[in-house]
Amino acid sequence: MATVKLHELEFGPYLTATEIQQRIGEMAGAMAESHADKCPLFLGVLNGAFMFAADLLRACDFPCEISFIKLSSYQDTVSSGDVKTLIGLNVDVRDRHLIIVEDIVDSGRTMHQFVPDLQQLGPASIAIATLLSKPEAHEFPVNIDFVGFEIPPDFVVGYGMDYNGLGRNLPGLYQLIE
Repeated sequence: MATVKLHELEFGPYLTATEIQQRIGEMAGAMAESHADKCPLFLGVLNGAFMFAADLLRACDFPCEISFIKLSSYQDTVSSGDVKTLIGLNVDVRDRHLIIVEDIVDSGRTMHQFVPDLQQLGPASIAIATLLSKPEAHEFPVNIDFVGFEIPPDFVVGYGMDYNGLGRNLPGLYQLIE
């Protein structure tokens, strides 16, 4: 993996596609232990988690469903501090076991605001799965049930995550070079 330039910024290699896929397999195994008999509904958070959600579902060897929502809280390389619902739920979640699939938990604001709203709809349970978590950047309490990788609070792109629209197509993850 070589460095990549997206707009005016350079990003260096951080995690390879192989490392990501291996960890996703491990996460799917952990989900099978806790959710295999529950036919969970995965809620993929667009746009960033679309690759992770697809690969995670392919790795799950138990009955499950998926739907997508679109929440936005980023502008350029920083969290905007405001969570907007751009595409809401299109399925009934009452009495369902939900697994929210996030690309990254940074400040924790998105899940801190979204989960209570989701709880009001009466699901049987809510779990959170994230490919990346930045514990040092957490400003809000958030209980993450399945974590792929804990990373430092640096900006990353690739594997579905972008910088102003670019980089989502990269198979690995790249970290901002400052």
